[in-house]
Amino acid sequence: MTQPSVILATASYDHTIRFWEAKSGRCYRTIQYPDSQVNRLEITPDKRYLAAAGNPHIRLFDINSSSPQPVMSYDSHTNNVMAVGFQCDGKWMYSGSEDGTVKIWDLRAPGCQREYESRGAVNTVVLHPNQTELISGDQNGNIRVWDLTANSCSCEL
Repeated sequence: MTQPSVILATASYDHTIRFWEAKSGRCYRTIQYPDSQVNRLEITPDKRYLAAAGNPHIRLFDINSSSPQPVMSYDSHTNNVMAVGFQCDGKWMYSGSEDGTVKIWDLRAPGCQREYESRGAVNTVVLHPNQTELISGDQNGNIRVWDLTANSCSCEL
């Protein structure tokens, strides 16, 4: 089957990831995700891969493959991964977890490249458009700005 021009991806606590053809609303692929529920999905900027955040890991799937197996697994979180996203060129990924950490992963190398301690379960992380700051929010109501150039927290609200 040819790849749809516009796809949607959904997942939930039912342990499945579904790919949908946006124009017709037809589900054309389902991946079983037996490890845990899926908390968050994010597609890479080049639209080649889908990151699925679960408990306690992130799995990267090839969107154009029919294989149900992930192409990569990121496993150093110790609790629910609640946030995942990509740098604009797709060279690195960031994540936030209920284990209280924000992590940066180089997609060209194995393992976590950087880790920031939030002191609270992280609910969300976004990358600032300047691509040099991450903003995280935790369950204690704190917002932190992580300066990636200085490799530290530059602001806490």
